[in-house]
Amino acid sequence: MTINCTRFGEIQFESEDIITFDEGLIGFPAIQNFILVNPRESGVFRWLQSLEEPSLAFLLVDPGEYINDYNPTFSAKVLEGLELQVDTPRILYTTANIPLGKPDQMTINLAGPILINALTQKAKQVVVEDAAYTTRHRVFQSADRMGDRVVA
Repeated sequence: MTINCTRFGEIQFESEDIITFDEGLIGFPAIQNFILVNPRESGVFRWLQSLEEPSLAFLLVDPGEYINDYNPTFSAKVLEGLELQVDTPRILYTTANIPLGKPDQMTINLAGPILINALTQKAKQVVVEDAAYTTRHRVFQSADRMGDRVVA
């Protein structure tokens, strides 16, 4: 299959690549089918590209890349809805926001992670009810450094 996206142009994908959100994403309940796009230059980032709306893509990152102790708990209802057992492979992403020209001000949404059943490709954006997790968690504490890399 092929989709022609605003951001990436033409993308080839297989039916097993489709990630399905039965309830859509927060703010986008009618958009339910996505694929992950991993452009070479994006490093640790992935894009969650909508199949219904070619102009809609969300920047994602594995929160473990930036937060060592991020371990949200998910209700039995969420796990059951995604058919997740203790030993089921799963993928966890958070959406990322990088202000134009200011990568040192990147934030990630720890309060609304995306949980994917890696076997079925069923997914859900979960609202985590834990005050320790915010929607705009600042990744880099210092404005002049990005991890171990100095920002020019």
